[in-house]
Amino acid sequence: MILLNAAREAWNRGYAMRARRERFKRFTYGDQWGDTVRTADGRYVSEGRLIEDQGRQPLTNNLIRRLVKTIVGRYRTLCTDKGRYDLSDTVTAVNELPELDSRLLEEFLISGVAVQRVAPDIRPSGAAVWVDNVSPRAFFTGEFADPRGNDVELVGMLHDMSPAQLMARFGGDSPARRQKVAAIYSHDDIATQGLTATDTQAADFLSPAVAGKCRVIELWTLDAVAGDTSAFRWQCRWLAPTGDVLAQYASPWAHGRHPFIFRFYPYTDGEVHPFVEDVIDQQKYINRLIMLIDRMMGASAKGVLLFPLDQKTRDVTWREICQRWSAADGVIPITGKGAMLPQQLSGNGADAGAHRLLELELKLFEDVSGVSDAMLGRATSGNGGAGLYESQIQNSTAALADIFDTFNAFTARRDVLAASLKAPSPSKFKPSNQSKL
Repeated sequence: MILLNAAREAWNRGYAMRARRERFKRFTYGDQWGDTVRTADGRYVSEGRLIEDQGRQPLTNNLIRRLVKTIVGRYRTLCTDKGRYDLSDTVTAVNELPELDSRLLEEFLISGVAVQRVAPDIRPSGAAVWVDNVSPRAFFTGEFADPRGNDVELVGMLHDMSPAQLMARFGGDSPARRQKVAAIYSHDDIATQGLTATDTQAADFLSPAVAGKCRVIELWTLDAVAGDTSAFRWQCRWLAPTGDVLAQYASPWAHGRHPFIFRFYPYTDGEVHPFVEDVIDQQKYINRLIMLIDRMMGASAKGVLLFPLDQKTRDVTWREICQRWSAADGVIPITGKGAMLPQQLSGNGADAGAHRLLELELKLFEDVSGVSDAMLGRATSGNGGAGLYESQIQNSTAALADIFDTFNAFTARRDVLAASLKAPSPSKFKPSNQSKL
């Protein structure tokens, strides 16, 4: 249980980061009224629910999603122009690295976390050095100060395996061993017994995210080598939620380390503040201004007809007046006796400066993100030529250079790790040979 508790403590340490990631992900993919607010009667509801309770419809103009797509698109263009990927390389081709890295960059912009697992494996699609994106929901590390993660001494991830996958990997050819693995997972609730309803962190750590799967914790620790002073090596343990060790072995690869490549951006005093976080406030205020303008327009007069009573003739009913007023060639007879003639009102309730304030917020959104109109593909001043337009794109890209360079350093380190590995031989590769249940 000592190993399981160490992994669980590392998992709990990342709770705040995972919670913030879920919020940033909601905003990126359009759910921008989900923040919790307190009502006048003391209830806690989402902002969207509060607006609906007031009889209005929450409106969203999702600028964050467009921003993220633009940056990912610009990155892919730069990679193509500079020949970043060698498509003849086996690792690149098998793993479709251009697509894999683009999706990881999207995650990097949203959460500030990029994690990949690089290891030889045999899968239905073949034996190869496989590269997998790892969700921050499943990844955990011990404490570290180096932004490159070179001083980390504990790292791991959560796996959800089908019973067949679990047995194939840890059951081996021994009936006794397979029986023991089956016994460990014979009770679905064995890992969460005794937990309170509020202990959501423990439940997320010990329970599979998908019903019918089996939770397995992959844990790597940097341990001292017995009998050898100043010598350390990475050890792997595969743990059941009960704390049982399903398998354990030293790093079997030439590089002698764990299989994870990770980068947190920017990593300051253990905190991560990703790119999307910078534009959340602007996005919320833009949505509120759109709601304000919509409400003002809804409350303003639109084509209201003021028809004085003394102008109505006896030969025409009010229904006929309404029908003739809406007709393109309608004729409405009047008496001409009153001092005031019928007139139509059309108010402009959005003239209180809301439109100009919205334009200001859109400009601030661009300034905060560092992505200009040119990079977004919007038309700029017609007085400049193609050179000026390209210069504006380059300047905008320079504002994102830190993000791109950090991500490129991550992928370069991944490439070095992948190059040090060899695809396994199907006749020799048996994970159960390394198991010590």
